[in-house]
Amino acid sequence: MEPIYLTEVKEIGPEVAEFLEAGLLILFQTGAPPELAEIAVLHDPTSLREDPPAPGDVLEIEGQQFRITAIGYKAWQNVRELGHAVFKFDGSPEAELPGQIHLEGPGVERLGEVVRPGARLEIKVGAGMGAAGDLEVDAGES
Repeated sequence: MEPIYLTEVKEIGPEVAEFLEAGLLILFQTGAPPELAEIAVLHDPTSLREDPPAPGDVLEIEGQQFRITAIGYKAWQNVRELGHAVFKFDGSPEAELPGQIHLEGPGVERLGEVVRPGARLEIKVGAGMGAAGDLEVDAGES
C-alpha cells in the first residue's frame, strides 16, 4: 500500500534536540529560511497523498511507530503547501493548535536517537497500533 506521506531527513537544526526533549518534532522542507531551519528537521518528501491522515494512522520513524491521535484542521494543508509539519507527542485526542498533529506511543524519549540525517519518516494507514475508536480530525471552529 502506498504511504500517506514519505520523507527523508536531510539536516537537523541546532535547536531540534531541545524540541524533541519537549515532545515536539518540527519539519520544514529543505530550503527553509535559516531562522526556521535552526528549530527544524529539514526534509525532502518523496510521496504525499492528497487526503490527510486520520487518527489511528501511524507515523513511523526508523522502525518506531507512533499512533496519530488528532490532526489540526490546517496541518495537512501546511504539509502539502509548505512542507511544514508540527508533530506533538502528547497523545491528545484534540488538536491544541490548527497546525499540529498529535501522536502517542512508546519511545518518545528516543526521538533524539532516531531523528537523524538519512532517517525515513512515513505516515501510513493505521494497522497494529490499536483501533482509532472515537478519535476524529479536529474540525477547528476558529
